[in-house]
Amino acid sequence: MRALRILLIVVVILGGLFVLADRLAVGFAEDEAAGKLQTTENLDAAPDVSIKGFPFLTQVASGTLDDVEVGIKDYEAATGTDGKTIRIDDLTANMKGVDFSGDYSSATASTATGTASITYAELLKTAKSEPTQVAPGVTAAVIGLSDGGNGKIKVAVEATVLGTKLPEPVYVLSSVTTQGDTVKVHADNLPNFGGADIAEERARAITDFEQKIDGLPGGIQLDKVQAAKNGVEITVQGSNVRLAG
Repeated sequence: MRALRILLIVVVILGGLFVLADRLAVGFAEDEAAGKLQTTENLDAAPDVSIKGFPFLTQVASGTLDDVEVGIKDYEAATGTDGKTIRIDDLTANMKGVDFSGDYSSATASTATGTASITYAELLKTAKSEPTQVAPGVTAAVIGLSDGGNGKIKVAVEATVLGTKLPEPVYVLSSVTTQGDTVKVHADNLPNFGGADIAEERARAITDFEQKIDGLPGGIQLDKVQAAKNGVEITVQGSNVRLAG
């Protein structure tokens, strides 16, 4: 009985040491991966990297991590226009089947899915916010974006008719969709600027706009987009996503 008790104690101690070593190893790997990703993506701060699954050491031996979650607080994505960028907030990507090199200098995920957001203030930079003539004596400009409910964006348009600014903005509800790497905002109904007769093409030159989002981390792509309370929520996905190297 005493020998059995000693054996059990030894097993518990060894098990505890294995768990401790495993957790120390995963912490080191997460820090290394975060540093590599920060360098690769030229981030201002190291991202959050969380390696899921236990034990970690057996995953290391196989050369493939089952599940890795990456979180980037702020990411400046290219827009494909004169070097300009658009800020993507709270980008979280879940990577499956991550093959990596021994020194973590390169890592590629078999698949990736994730979420992120773009504030309305950030998206507003894309809209035509300078007064533009839409008809003889009528100018208009988008001055605000907000949540219109039911997945719609409420677009506020300020108009001036024959030199007199309308007392209140004109509001239109717009649908937001993705096409490839581009977010598109399209008015469901055309605005009425003080009863002025405005051709649809001229009106949509103000109300409708699009924003290309290129160069997301690892080559992930836009999937879906929806208007929400504080901005546009997007989902992303990809395959053979390079985390580093």
